Amino acid sequence: MNIPNPNFNLPRRSTAAFALIWVLVFLAVSMVVLGGVMAWTTTAARLTDRNNQYSSSLAAAEAATEKVVGAIMNDFRNGNQGRIFQNMPNYKLMVPTTSENAEWGKYTFTDPFGALNRIFVTNFYTNVFTNVDAQYAGLLGYASKYRVVANAVNTSGPDQVPAAVQQDVQVATIPIFQYAIFYHNIPMEISCGQPFNIYGRVHANQEMYVLPDSTLKFYDTVTGVRDITFGRMPGDLRTPPSGTVQYLGGMETHAASLNLPIGTNNSPEAVHALLETPPAGEDPTTVMGRQRYFNKAELIITVTNVASSYQSNNVTSTTKKGVTTYTTNVVTVNVTNTIAFVNSGRINNFATVVASNEFRSFITLTNSFTDAREGKTVRPIDINVGALKKWSETNSTLRPVLGGDVSLIYVDDDRNLSASELGAVRVSNGRDLPSRGLTLATARPLYVQGHYNCTNNAALGTTNTTTTKPASLVGDAITVLSPQWVDANSTAAVGSRVAINTTVNAAFLAGIVETKTYNTYSGGVENFPRFLETWGASAVFTYNGSMVVMFPSVYATARWGQSNVYGPPARNWAFDQNFKNANKLPPGTPSVNKLFRSKWSSVAVGSTGISDNWIHGAF
Repeated sequence: MNIPNPNFNLPRRSTAAFALIWVLVFLAVSMVVLGGVMAWTTTAARLTDRNNQYSSSLAAAEAATEKVVGAIMNDFRNGNQGRIFQNMPNYKLMVPTTSENAEWGKYTFTDPFGALNRIFVTNFYTNVFTNVDAQYAGLLGYASKYRVVANAVNTSGPDQVPAAVQQDVQVATIPIFQYAIFYHNIPMEISCGQPFNIYGRVHANQEMYVLPDSTLKFYDTVTGVRDITFGRMPGDLRTPPSGTVQYLGGMETHAASLNLPIGTNNSPEAVHALLETPPAGEDPTTVMGRQRYFNKAELIITVTNVASSYQSNNVTSTTKKGVTTYTTNVVTVNVTNTIAFVNSGRINNFATVVASNEFRSFITLTNSFTDAREGKTVRPIDINVGALKKWSETNSTLRPVLGGDVSLIYVDDDRNLSASELGAVRVSNGRDLPSRGLTLATARPLYVQGHYNCTNNAALGTTNTTTTKPASLVGDAITVLSPQWVDANSTAAVGSRVAINTTVNAAFLAGIVETKTYNTYSGGVENFPRFLETWGASAVFTYNGSMVVMFPSVYATARWGQSNVYGPPARNWAFDQNFKNANKLPPGTPSVNKLFRSKWSSVAVGSTGISDNWIHGAF
């Protein structure tokens, strides 16, 4: 019987063949894997390259849109919204060029319709009074919205991958009288000794020192560009505030600044130029020129007591203030040995001449009184607003040119007075204003006597402004005199100068005397309107409007807090809601310009994000 040998082995040749087969199998698998890895690596490299190409094209498209947005911003800063609209054809050609950087030679730019070296620029709306974007939600402004779209492709790589960027921007001209309180580039202080409620938005472009000695409540948004401090301003050495403050509408520090478009110098001293007459040779179309009240005026009243060579009609390019680009017609009026020059405003380039005798009905130059705070005798240019209104309704010279009543008057007090005298403007009998409202501006101190802009007896002492007209009072400082004020009594002790209830409905734009000037507290918001009478708890000053503090006062420079000046009134103050209506803003209201970036996005190449009917139809 044959038994198999357990140690039997396969032939050597069969074993080697088997191993070779396995080697070939593993080699084949490895080649497949290697091929896959190489294919994956190639694909990944290609994708990476395409992604890099896309990122490069996207950055170029963004640069193209930024170039246009920068141009819009520059035109808005140095011009206005009309300038932006007029330059839209130019924006469409503003692709980056090799003259700016040689790298741009690698890129091709098109608009969404394929037009070479073009950028898509269009507007959604132009100069519409509407809500402004971003952090200023709730404010209204004359706004325009633009869309900028650029397509770009990097042509230097193996994969020419295009990309597109869209930016939406809003440019807004925001009337400054939409704030209950606005401080422009000087610190804001408020140190109420009585309970004080503030309705309406509050903004300061610098620090805010909130230091109440009673209860203080802000009912709307409060924003400060710098810190908002519960405490005294440096230089105010009084004891720490003992009152309380509530921000019922929210409070934000380090907010964006809001500056007037007057050029690169926005210092408080530079801003005072808004109220001054233009220097010799200044073009009224410059950034500052467009903001000056002198250039906005419909009627300019210049008063001087110095005879000079320009006392004649039709003086060409030789006016006292050197407005060399215009022919000025000057009328000489003699009133009690004072020479008054009364010029028609920038209407027909000063070509409209108003007869001198027409002004005697509403201008008086013979009064005087003492300002106890300034310690000077005030020589006011008195304007009887009721008489002015009657004159405006019937004059046959200026009215046809304006198409109605005069609404913006600039008073240039060019008299030479002694160091103990103070030139000023005073308005009185102002309960009923001309039909289009009235802004009265001067670089000098301004006094308002009696009720102002309130024809409805039932509305006196209330926040009811339904029957008021658009109004603002603009000056170096503003002092409120009650209906009971008597000039002859101005030298008496403060206890003998007794005020009665007074209502004023008008925006105030003026200066203050800063604490740092005297190293002691100098008034703050609660004393921005100045007083010269004893009011007491029973006499209320009712104010509806907007308080804008622009600069340190140049002429009325005595500090607050001196004795024998006034006893504070009970304050019934409110923001005038009319100022949220474009048709009810005071004539000549200054505005701040802001550009808001509403949207940035990468979009499909060839897309505008707007229907073709919209693009080719309405716009």
